Amino acid sequence: FSVTGPAHFMIMSLVVPGTHSYQYIYTATVGMSEFPEFVVVGMVDGEQVNYYDSSIKEMIPRREWVKGAVDPDFWNRGTQILLGWQQTFKAGIEILRQRFNQTGGVHTWQLMYGCELDSDGTTRGYFQFGYDGADYISLDKSTLTWTAANQRAVITKNKWDATGADARFQTNYLENTCIEWVKKYVEYGRETLLRTERPQVSVYSRVSGSQGPEVTCLATGFFPKDIVVHLQRDGQDLQEDVHSGEVLPNGDGSFQVRKSLRVSEEELKRHQYSCRVDH
Repeated sequence: FSVTGPAHFMIMSLVVPGTHSYQYIYTATVGMSEFPEFVVVGMVDGEQVNYYDSSIKEMIPRREWVKGAVDPDFWNRGTQILLGWQQTFKAGIEILRQRFNQTGGVHTWQLMYGCELDSDGTTRGYFQFGYDGADYISLDKSTLTWTAANQRAVITKNKWDATGADARFQTNYLENTCIEWVKKYVEYGRETLLRTERPQVSVYSRVSGSQGPEVTCLATGFFPKDIVVHLQRDGQDLQEDVHSGEVLPNGDGSFQVRKSLRVSEEELKRHQYSCRVDH
């Protein structure tokens, strides 16, 4: 058999040019004493730019260039706002525990919102909540209403839809303020955010327990985040039974992703496996 390496890879440009994004993730937890009960992470193009948690009680920059994009009082204002959100989330998770008839255990209440700006000017935005890893409620910008993901969320939907004020406020933020932040951050972080780092690609096989060989394609060290990876058998792209991992951050600001396929010993001997990466 043959597991091919970088000599067999094709590195090409993606059809869709750069998309820039601005995103926040708020996470409240109960039942996890080793983890802060409230954490907020702000990201631009998948890179963490600011951070807050209930232990430090302070909003701090995660990238040096971010300091130049904001006024000196930005961090103090952000801290005060997030201190308020901390209390809101703490109360919210208790309400949800009662609504779901839960008395103990580990539980999470999350908010994820943000926007994207394509190079042709197309914009997108989202604002959604999740509870214990499942969708709970999300904003429908087209109707200025909220969409409940389950029956228990209908109570929240009815309350928020009553005036429509929250939906209008968040939609305006996503379509205007958020996009302006994307533009500003990309301008100030140009050297970092607009850099291009080619992926380092490898293909390898390993046997884990009694399940047989697994062929894996690993692409790592690339930036920006957008990438398409194809695991191939005898030069043909594979789709069926291929496990596609998420694009994950490396510690240096670059990204990595894996594609893997479980094969038999006979298939490993008879076929040549390679990897094609579009970046």
